[in-house]
Amino acid sequence: MSKIKDEMRDEYRREDLGKGVRGKYFARVSKGTNLVLLDDKVAKSFPNGEAVNQALLGLLALTEQTARITGRSSQTARKRAAA
Repeated sequence: MSKIKDEMRDEYRREDLGKGVRGKYFARVSKGTNLVLLDDKVAKSFPNGEAVNQALLGLLALTEQTARITGRSSQTARKRAAA
């Protein structure tokens, strides 16, 4: 077996590759993604991204159910206190 060389092949030259531009596509990629950095404690609680999404969707469903149950009164807190 031959050893793998960590160098570029002889037929490739750095000058032929052109000038690299740092962050050239950053704005374009950022628009198409919803990356969120989780706190370490939160990340340890979930095995993968799908589990995080399921938990958040469950939380959203719970808040919708709770909002329908409690509803909002037509009176404000000040009006109730004054009554």
